[in-house]
Amino acid sequence: MRELPVILRPGEDGLIVAECPLIPGCISQGHTREEALANILEAVALALECRAAEGWSLPEGYEVATVTVAA
Repeated sequence: MRELPVILRPGEDGLIVAECPLIPGCISQGHTREEALANILEAVALALECRAAEGWSLPEGYEVATVTVAA
């Protein structure tokens, strides 16, 4: 098991966009937060299934951190 970061943001069409920044191009969306997370989980699983055949791997030693900035 491995934890991967997922970024959620509002899409232009009213849907919620979910993106896994460690896998280039791994983006999905959903009408709700839960749907967006379920869809990105499926996209990540499919991407990881194909990674060996496509010749890429996840970066090693990454850390997910949160920072706070003044807006």
